[in-house]
Amino acid sequence: MREFLLQHVGMDPVSFHMPGHKGSAIFRKYGYGGFLDRLIDCDITEIPGADNLFQAEGIIMDTQKKYADLYGVEHSYLLINGTSGGLIASILATVKPGGKLIMARNCHKSVFNALTLGDIKPVYARPELVEDYGISGAIAPEEIKRCLDENPDAGAVILPSPNYYGICSDIRAIADVVHAAGKVLIVDQAHGAHLKFFHKFGYGDGMPMAAEDCGADIVVNSIHKTLASLTQSAVLNLDSSRVDRYALEDKLQAVQSTSPSYILMSFLDINADLLADHGRQAMGAWRGNIDRFYDEAQKIEGLRLLTTGNMDTTKINLDMGGLGIDGATLEKLLMERGVFSELHTGNILMLMTGIGNTKEHMGKTLEALRQIAAENAGNATVERRAGGSAHGSEKSCRVSVPGKLHEVPTDKELVPLEKANGRICAGSIIPYPPGIPLVCPGEEITEDIVRYIGAMRGDGEKVIGVNDRGQVPVGKR
Repeated sequence: MREFLLQHVGMDPVSFHMPGHKGSAIFRKYGYGGFLDRLIDCDITEIPGADNLFQAEGIIMDTQKKYADLYGVEHSYLLINGTSGGLIASILATVKPGGKLIMARNCHKSVFNALTLGDIKPVYARPELVEDYGISGAIAPEEIKRCLDENPDAGAVILPSPNYYGICSDIRAIADVVHAAGKVLIVDQAHGAHLKFFHKFGYGDGMPMAAEDCGADIVVNSIHKTLASLTQSAVLNLDSSRVDRYALEDKLQAVQSTSPSYILMSFLDINADLLADHGRQAMGAWRGNIDRFYDEAQKIEGLRLLTTGNMDTTKINLDMGGLGIDGATLEKLLMERGVFSELHTGNILMLMTGIGNTKEHMGKTLEALRQIAAENAGNATVERRAGGSAHGSEKSCRVSVPGKLHEVPTDKELVPLEKANGRICAGSIIPYPPGIPLVCPGEEITEDIVRYIGAMRGDGEKVIGVNDRGQVPVGKR
């Protein structure tokens, strides 16, 4: 493993994938080089004076207060197993065992894990469709109201905003709907921990508002995804009297490690100080780099940028389908030029920018895109297939997801994927990334889903829920 990591770093790659710090440079730039040099020596446990994550009264409490001040909320909690742990704890604290959760159909896999842990029944709110690409868009407030009207016994509502592509829902309007029904709103803001700070430091023009400023009760932020902290570190923000704080704290200690990493927590502390002391400079540079990238990218013949609705433009979605280049191919072409991306879906390749990206990163990527466009200019007449490959691959992301949810099977069996057509799924089938289930427990596995998953696996992509024998869990007949 370490050989691979050192080899990769030795390439001096441009990182447009998580984590958001993009390497040591940003920490050294803002004065944290001394800590990096002694990092391993700082790997400790709960010695006297080191405080305790689950009974924070000292240095950990101080860091949590820093985040409460930064985000303008009542309470903040450090998370050392990512946003996943925070989402699971939030659901278990607000939905009684055996109860109902209204959830966006495009929620992260961790939300589905919470359903299993709490024996909770899902009520799916369907996101709007971005027609050009066949991907999930925003969740409409009217859709949440419909779910609440039909399920007044639900305990809470949860949705991701931004979603993986940067598309945000109208959290303020959704919060009004949820609170009018007397329920709790949980926002998975894993991909939007930075939104607060664009607005806080005066660079928020055209950027979506943070969920903390739109009335959400619980907001969980993956600090590591876009800001300056290590992978697996996150923050949960609570700003509501609708949630029992002590019940939430109890669930947090139930799902997190009893040996929390002080390295992870120390980088959460560094990120908080960096934002407090240098946030205006750092966020201003990031916003300037993004705006320049969009301005220059729009001049590249054959390159299309996904911009739709309430969009977090730090997620740069590239489309060269008009040149006969799908997302997977574009990913490979950029990797050959030292640029590494986060996710491809159909014709889209998503670059996840972060606080650590520089003007030089953007310039190298623009030059690579210009080269690719020039080399493929002769393919400009190839028809672009919305939501799929320009080459007509089976891997179109426009697959059928059944509208009707069946009872989740209690009697299960494993069957080969190719024989699963028409069967009711007894688990979750999840392409990773992005970690959003393609098939949920209780949904029918259709022929095009079988074909899609088979194509993904044939290309060597990861699909959680299909075992090493190519089998999937279904209900017994």
